[in-house]
Amino acid sequence: MQARTRVDSDMTRSDLVEALSAKFSQLTHRDAEFAVKAILDAMGEALVKGHRIEIRGFGSFSVNRRSPRIGRNPRSGESVMIPEKRVPHFKPGKALREQVDAKTAEILGREPKKPD
Repeated sequence: MQARTRVDSDMTRSDLVEALSAKFSQLTHRDAEFAVKAILDAMGEALVKGHRIEIRGFGSFSVNRRSPRIGRNPRSGESVMIPEKRVPHFKPGKALREQVDAKTAEILGREPKKPD
């Protein structure tokens, strides 16, 4: 079994705003914050309406349906009815998968997989 490597840190919304304002010096921090909020709000609204979002080279977001089922309360062992739900789902694009695989291979010191 391979040892897991720890990533420097998780990227938060604030980190995304910082990266955007650093990359585009003409954007103020407030403008970058507004842009990130507008994009995430638009994506959220689209998913709530049941739309699929595709960002070429990155991936796609969609909503999956989870059927109702019978679960079990871990404390009491009692059966519980879990209702149907709709949950967001992300499927990475080929370019993103290959990029992540190449970086992972670099970190672990092995050869990346050859593209299909």
